Amino acid sequence: MPIDARTDAETAAAVAENRLGRETSPYLLQHADNPVAWRPWGPDALAEAQALDRPILLSVGYAACHWCHVMAHESFEDPATAAVINAQFVPVKVDREERPDIDAIYQQALAMLGEHGGWPLTMFLTPTGDPFWGGTYFPREALYGRPGFTDVLDAIAKTYRDAPEKIRSNVDQLRTGFDRLNTPEAGETIPPAIAERCAEALLSHVDWQHGGIGGAPKFPQPSILAQLWGAHRRTGEAKPAEAVLLALRRMAEGGIYDHLGGGFARYATDRGWLVPHFEKMLYDNALLLPLLALAHNATGDPLFRRRAEETAHWLLSDMQTEEGGFASARDADSLPHADADHPEEGAYYVWTEPEIDRLLGPEDSALFKQVYDVTPDGNWEGTTILNRLALDRTLSDEEEGRLARARATLLAARATRPEPLKDDKVLADWNGLAIRGLVQAGQRLGRPDWIAAARRAYDFVRNEMADAARGPDRLLHAYRAGRARHMAMLDDYVMMAEAALALHETAPDRSYLEDAIRWAEAVHAHFHDGRAEQDGGGAYFHTADDAEGLVTRTKSATDASTPSGNGRAVHLFAALHLLTGDERWAARADGIVRRFAGEVARNFAALSSLIDGAMMRADGLQIVVCGPADAPATRALMEAARRAPVLDRVLVQLGPDEKLPEARPAAGKGLVERRPAAYLCRGPVCERPVTEAAALSERLAAL
Repeated sequence: MPIDARTDAETAAAVAENRLGRETSPYLLQHADNPVAWRPWGPDALAEAQALDRPILLSVGYAACHWCHVMAHESFEDPATAAVINAQFVPVKVDREERPDIDAIYQQALAMLGEHGGWPLTMFLTPTGDPFWGGTYFPREALYGRPGFTDVLDAIAKTYRDAPEKIRSNVDQLRTGFDRLNTPEAGETIPPAIAERCAEALLSHVDWQHGGIGGAPKFPQPSILAQLWGAHRRTGEAKPAEAVLLALRRMAEGGIYDHLGGGFARYATDRGWLVPHFEKMLYDNALLLPLLALAHNATGDPLFRRRAEETAHWLLSDMQTEEGGFASARDADSLPHADADHPEEGAYYVWTEPEIDRLLGPEDSALFKQVYDVTPDGNWEGTTILNRLALDRTLSDEEEGRLARARATLLAARATRPEPLKDDKVLADWNGLAIRGLVQAGQRLGRPDWIAAARRAYDFVRNEMADAARGPDRLLHAYRAGRARHMAMLDDYVMMAEAALALHETAPDRSYLEDAIRWAEAVHAHFHDGRAEQDGGGAYFHTADDAEGLVTRTKSATDASTPSGNGRAVHLFAALHLLTGDERWAARADGIVRRFAGEVARNFAALSSLIDGAMMRADGLQIVVCGPADAPATRALMEAARRAPVLDRVLVQLGPDEKLPEARPAAGKGLVERRPAAYLCRGPVCERPVTEAAALSERLAAL
């Protein structure tokens, strides 16, 4: 029944109904019992706002978000606050992981309003979805220098009723801002000299005492670490590599790492990596895993291998679902004990000295406390976050063995605690990152079991998250509870296509390459902005041309918590050009670089993926190994190529009778005196063939 056809009582009852109970998102379901009359995002919510002529209160968050939980407990679970919301707004809840397209738009709007972004995102929209004001977390009562949420609600509602010209002015200014943000400054290209200057500038922000970039809060920023490693490989300069290894080493020993269960938290709240924000995200671990494996291959340091193995174990044992895909996150909060009323941040992960003593006994607890910073007063809010940051000596094998047994004992004890919520929805883009990360790390560290797990996840996304209604080349973004939902976005296609190329290196057939090509073609067909080369080249929108119409279509090459879709598309297209010889892929990669090249001078720290992609396109390394797949010499050459500490390269194994496309520099290359051989090619030039694995390793290490 249309709203305007209802009685006042029917309208009031309908407006007061919370409609999240039929959703699949764990985050939305967390709010299904709120007294707030939440609606999921969609045309029905917009139509209701227009019929009632009410502004929309848009609240965006995610299931593992601590401050989202705080605001929910303070305001959205409070009947008095809910009554204010329900009387004056149409409240809409969005899971930012399920709908990153919506989140991206309103985070842009918040930034244009001069506010720092983050979650929970609290935005106020016109009934047509245009933003006009917003913020992030608001306390129920004025606190932390922030106004109370009910005061904000009343002020916004009054302005909407009494000063519509102010609303229109803000909407117009933000629309102009959207147009500007989504029309990036073009340029000719990103030459190597500019890339190296960007790396030098990043080094000036490195924390050389604790590792990482900047101060607190401190994020892992794997895209920046990859950019610095690439600069080291191109220039031979030691400093960029030192920055990467220092950051990885301090994170690996810090409290941001889960020393019992494996895996990294999303960020540290302090400069020294001690105090994490305890949520554990799939994407952070997917991106750090191959960097840890690379660091081990570059240095031989067993710490990096141990952390890679422990992180992979966490991914496979805790995060891989029964169907095969990878879950999204573990929450920061959990009940401190089964009878507690409310979850607390970090309760699952922290310890007290008496607990350690009781579980380990006097001899083992003494060693454990010395190594893992356990003290009577603790190192965080009277408890201990386990870490090895202060360890200043090399432990013996006997000591490490005792510590391993102690960790197993504590892990078993921790398993009896109420565990943090697992957000078990499967996202195509994050699974693409996890698949690629597991394959790359598995190749570098000789772990075929990781590659097998990656293949299982890949098959799940390809088969269960296909968008059958739109055709065989289309994907859906999210899956949970037996339902795949929401049209895939740019990142979904790009990350899954890169996952396909990673698996292509591990399989003798062409099916993975064919999948990558199909998804890359879907990107160009449905996401391209239509700009021609003479107009500065073209890039790709975040949403498809046949997706739901929103107030704007965002287009960016900025890395956030995950690499940007446009930045990684340059890598994807450059790799496809090397593999197929098809010049269209080179032109598409070049178009993206040109479209954003003018942004580098003012925003280089957020464009790491784009910059590295431009370097791969300009001078990408292709390793071609020719020889029978089952020949020991072929396998040895492939192993040497896989273990090389090189991030961006294309690896191809050809049988004796197989040939690359004629357009490729290695076309026509083959066996050398009937022996398997490896060819290293950059641009149009290949080096002399290498027939010994040791010589290939030495050459790759020197590149």
